[in-house]
Amino acid sequence: MTPEVGTVLVLPAAAMVAAARDALVGRQRDIEVVAAALAAGRSILMEGPPGTGKTTLLRALAAGAGVGLVLVEGNAELSPGRLVGHHDPSRVLSEGYRDETFVPGPLLEAMTAGALLYVEELNRVPEETLNVLLGVLSERRAQVPRFGEVVAAPTFRLVAAMNPFDAVGTGRITPALYDRTCRVSVGYQTEEEERSIVARVAPGPTDLIGAAVRAVRLSRSHPDLRIGSSVRGAIDIVAVAGALGDIRSDGRDVGLDAALTALSGRVTVREGVARSAEDVVADIWAAATAPPPAGDSPGKAIGPDQPLPPLEVRTEAVNHR
Repeated sequence: MTPEVGTVLVLPAAAMVAAARDALVGRQRDIEVVAAALAAGRSILMEGPPGTGKTTLLRALAAGAGVGLVLVEGNAELSPGRLVGHHDPSRVLSEGYRDETFVPGPLLEAMTAGALLYVEELNRVPEETLNVLLGVLSERRAQVPRFGEVVAAPTFRLVAAMNPFDAVGTGRITPALYDRTCRVSVGYQTEEEERSIVARVAPGPTDLIGAAVRAVRLSRSHPDLRIGSSVRGAIDIVAVAGALGDIRSDGRDVGLDAALTALSGRVTVREGVARSAEDVVADIWAAATAPPPAGDSPGKAIGPDQPLPPLEVRTEAVNHR
């Protein structure tokens, strides 16, 4: 039987780690640290760019622990009423304020079921809603007007995520919230691991997978881009290129068009840069598919922090669409 620590049940760390290892490629440290924090009854704030497998990790950990996972999309419209719940206005008119007229929100659903509550984009959540979460983190209970007190089940945990690199439409997270959570920084995986992810999700030619992964990694450090692409961009490049190759029979390049389709909407051009996202993606794809410089071993990958090699194909690449 799982031991009880105060009002918090210790979750099975070994089972969570085993489930997450089967679901993710790499991320051994992140799996162990997050599983340990959840097992110890702690709530977590995960910081990192999108597309790094945070949701996949939490789904696997919840499954390994035998608890549910309730997802909440953080945005400016996430009011306390939407998070906690509300009384059905039509029923209140005919029945008055009763427990039966209350519609629980995701927070109360997770608290009563003992599930993991996963709040995405926490730094987009309004301050009054964050204050509700602070109270739950401190007391493991919520006071709901005209409904009463709701106490969290022993297996309830809060996990929040945010992208600290995106400042548009976001707010500052208060020290009080950091003080009540364990912070885990989640970065991009290695190039080899990202190739394995793409091969698992969108099987394709090895050289195409390698070029797609190099392209998204180059996008993360390109001087003209403020935000690059996650591995999802590489997955889409391979998938679109495969389907496009089945359509075309005239030998036209499918890789460039697949890259433009998959990446031009994912990357964000820096303020003040006159070039379009398509121009930058064309440069990146040319660099990702260029043969290695003389003296480099075959198959040596261009790292995400290395400068782009000189290109003479910029205009041709863009006009080739």
